[in-house]
Amino acid sequence: MGFLDAILGRSKPVRPDLDQLFALPSAAVTLQVAAGFTATGVGSVCFASVEGGAFSRIQEEARSLLDGSVEFTQDAYGYTWLLVRHSPDDVAGLVNDLHAVNTSLEEAGFGPQLLCSLLGFRDERERSLALVYLYKRGTFYPFAPQPGGDERRDNSLELQVRAMLGDDLTVEKDLARWFPVWGAPGL
Repeated sequence: MGFLDAILGRSKPVRPDLDQLFALPSAAVTLQVAAGFTATGVGSVCFASVEGGAFSRIQEEARSLLDGSVEFTQDAYGYTWLLVRHSPDDVAGLVNDLHAVNTSLEEAGFGPQLLCSLLGFRDERERSLALVYLYKRGTFYPFAPQPGGDERRDNSLELQVRAMLGDDLTVEKDLARWFPVWGAPGL
């Protein structure tokens, strides 16, 4: 960062560190022991839609990379979600696949289109929880939708999870960046 950038308050964006995804298996253990949330075996990667042949190529590469066990959907905002399923007890395998997808998209020049990745959890009371990795920030945050589908969040649970996972994950400090991911595949 240059002198002029410092004076004008500009900062360099954080470089994404996809290897932080490998902290998710230990965070999953912490969530299970401390709060009773177990992994659902479902994770997803969200990226801005890519037009034409590039998108077809991405789909084919992801399917071949993950032996065809991948689904693509688009949300109401036009973002593409790539959904990966594993056995709920194979969090490490799921994280490996999410890391591989993110890495292949980044290496293919689509890094700027990557938004987030998430890993889904559920407890005995059927409450949903996601650990969301913000690609452009290099941080995680919990997202806990209230049951019932009326787009309300369980803020108390999110703050409890933040406190639980402070030693396992780099948690996003700016709560304004804890964006809701309503209807995300994997929840």
